Formats: sequence, structure tokens, C-alpha cells
Amino acid sequence: MVEHQNIEWKTKWKDEYLEWICGYANAQGGTLYIGVDDNGNVVGIPDSRKLLEDIPNKIKNAMSIVVDVNLLEKDGKQYLEIVVPSYPVAISCKGVYHYRSGSTKQILSGPELESFLLRKRGATWDNMPLPQLNLDDIDDDLVKQFKSLAVKKGRVDSSVLDEPKNILMEKLQLTNAGYFTNAAMLLFSKNPDKWQLGAYTKIGFFETNADLLYQDEIHGSLLEQVDKIIEVIHLKYMKAKITYAGMQRIERYFVPDEALREAILNALCHKQYESCIPIQISIYDDRLYIANCGKLPENWTAENLMSKHSSKPYNPSIANVYYLAGFIESWGRGVEKICHACAEDGVPQPEYTVHPGDIMIKFSAPEDRVIRSVTPRVTEKVTEKVTEKEQQLLNLISEDPAYTTAVMANKLAVSRKTIALRLRSLKEKGIIVRIGSDAKGYWKIEE
Repeated sequence: MVEHQNIEWKTKWKDEYLEWICGYANAQGGTLYIGVDDNGNVVGIPDSRKLLEDIPNKIKNAMSIVVDVNLLEKDGKQYLEIVVPSYPVAISCKGVYHYRSGSTKQILSGPELESFLLRKRGATWDNMPLPQLNLDDIDDDLVKQFKSLAVKKGRVDSSVLDEPKNILMEKLQLTNAGYFTNAAMLLFSKNPDKWQLGAYTKIGFFETNADLLYQDEIHGSLLEQVDKIIEVIHLKYMKAKITYAGMQRIERYFVPDEALREAILNALCHKQYESCIPIQISIYDDRLYIANCGKLPENWTAENLMSKHSSKPYNPSIANVYYLAGFIESWGRGVEKICHACAEDGVPQPEYTVHPGDIMIKFSAPEDRVIRSVTPRVTEKVTEKVTEKEQQLLNLISEDPAYTTAVMANKLAVSRKTIALRLRSLKEKGIIVRIGSDAKGYWKIEE
């Protein structure tokens, strides 16, 4: 007998364990043993016969459910086994909803409770009607954009181009009880923030975990956010490692384009929008995090996520439109494609961290593709030591530490010999150091 997330050992009965039973009933079920210590040793309980009668009554009175309570014996010591099945409907304990997640018990409230109740009824938040949203709020340009993408991808018939937008919304299953749904609002309205807080993405560049240097917010329809996010990240937040194949200039970011796009699509598609918390993308010189308020399907772990799995979107209505527009596949291959893109580009595999209320993916840069930023503190430190011409060279190194002598000479319109002399001077002053070989290494600015 081994203790894990679906098995608990308790030396004696306490009425507070009714909440644990409620948590099991609302999750994947579980078993509670009374009269067993933390090491799994049966210690017995003196009042086992009385508890055998009392506990089922307490459970029924508190939750109106029936569970199996069994009297067991080992080495002459009696203990109880309480077997709790997973219930298809939401169960409350004296009016409070509890949920078992991992090895912890949570009290559900607010948006989390609303989402839980919807799932138990077989409904989803993105398919809930939004009476305030009317046909005028459905943006014509976004409808036109979707039609073009879907027809080009070949996932809808070209006749959809002639459909009026109200008919299109119905065919996309974005109406419910005669009203447009939350998914229709997020996908086809220009300003989802008007109806739903947190329906945007925050991007921040960090020098350290505590030092946020600058940030942006990406608002708008979920059909538009993807490209906007990637554009801002590439133009403002990430520096491409520049190499040359002959005269051809090659730019490579430490997160492959396909992997970044898939990760952003996953976050937008699977987010718990009812949480009112935006997606948060944190970028450093050598790593990138995408944190999303969401949750895995029942019984899933990070291991399930990284292995072959079926498609189980948290927001199926949003996922359906994304699929028809050609943004995603319908086979649950998003994570697989991310991992494949990283492997193909020679960068580390992503790392997933799963908490009860959020999921985060981390991309790390290999050392040879890290481009360190020169912060104001570093600049102030070296200003007194370097000449103006040496400072120009430092600026180039901060732009890309792997620039070759030839590239630097070309950018500054001087000879390679001049560059070599300035590099040697900066090295002798202890301002820069060479990491790796002359051919494949890079310059590091010492802080």
C-alpha cells in the first residue's frame, strides 16, 4: 500500500476529512485509510465499529453522496478504507466545493468554481452566451480575414466567402441560445477587453527576476494577437544571432520561429479567460517564459503533455476556429511540433512547469546563441576606461558577441588590423574576454 495523490493515510478520523472526500469526489476519486500512519503502517483504531456506522451517515448528510466504507484488519489491528468514486456532477460539502489537485486540496471559488461547474455540466466557458454582444460588434474586417485564411487553407468551402457574418457565426458554432458566445467575442470583436478583463498578452524584458526594464501589452482579437506578439518580440525583445553563409546574412533567434508560434497559439487557445489574468511572456537575454492561466485535462501531468496525446482543448470553440483558419492542427501535435522545431534548430528542449492554476513553458538559449545586453550600469562602469572608438566596438559586441573581425571592420569602415588592436586593448583593460575558439567563440563583456 503506497500513498500518492489518490491515497491518503490518517491515524484517526476527524470530521475535517469530509472535505478531502469531497475533493476526491470532484476530481479523479481516491481512497482514504483511517488507522494508518504516515509510513503506511497499520496502527489501528479503537472505535472502528462505531465509525463504520457514523462515517457513511456524516458523508451523506454533508454531501448527499454514498461511498464505500470498509472495515479491514491486519496483524490484529482494525482500520477503515473509505473508497470515493469520481462523480460526474459537482459535489459540495456543506455548501463549499473542494477539489483534489495533486497532493493538495483546494477550495473552489470565483472564476475557478464557475469553470468547474461548467465542465461538470459538459459545457465550456468559451461556448457560454454573451447577451451584450450584438451583430454590430462582430468586426467585418476580422470576418473577411478569417474567410480568406480558411478558404486558402482548404478547410472550408469557398462558398463561405458569400456568407453574411451572422450565418457564418452560426456555422462556426459561435452562437448559443440565440446569442453570440464568449468565443465569438474573443475572436471576432476588435476590443475583447470591453467584455472580458485580461483578454490580452503582457510582454516584459527582464535583466534579473526583479528588474523589469520595459514591457508591452498586446490587445485585440485572438485572430490578430498571434502575429502581433511575434512581431513585437522579434523587433523589440529578442536579438537574432547573425551569421553569414558567403554573402548571405542569416538571422537565428534562440527560440525557433515555429516553436515560438506554436507555444503562443497553445497559450491563447488553452487559457482560462474567465480568470481575467493575461498571458505573461517574460524574456531575458538567455531564456523566455510563457505563463498561462490554464489547466491540463483530468488525470494529465507534464509527462502526458510531453508525450504523444490526443487533442483536448480547454476552449474547443476557439480551437475550432483556429483549426479552420489553419493556425493549429486538430491532432494535439502542438507540443510535439515545438519539441521537433527545437531539435531541428539545435537548441535545448522546452521545459514545462504545471501548477494547479497555471502552466508555464520555458525556452533556454544555448550559450553560443546568447546575446548579452549592455545595461546602463555596465556602460557607466566602462566609460572611464575606454576611448570613443573602443566604445563603438563595445556597442557592436553588445549587438552580437559572435561578430567576426571582418564583420566588425565592415560595420565600422576600418581595417581588420584596427579592429584587432582595439579588441586587444579592451581585453588588456579587463573589459572583454574571449569565450571559446577564434573561429566559433564569442566576446563577453565583463561586468
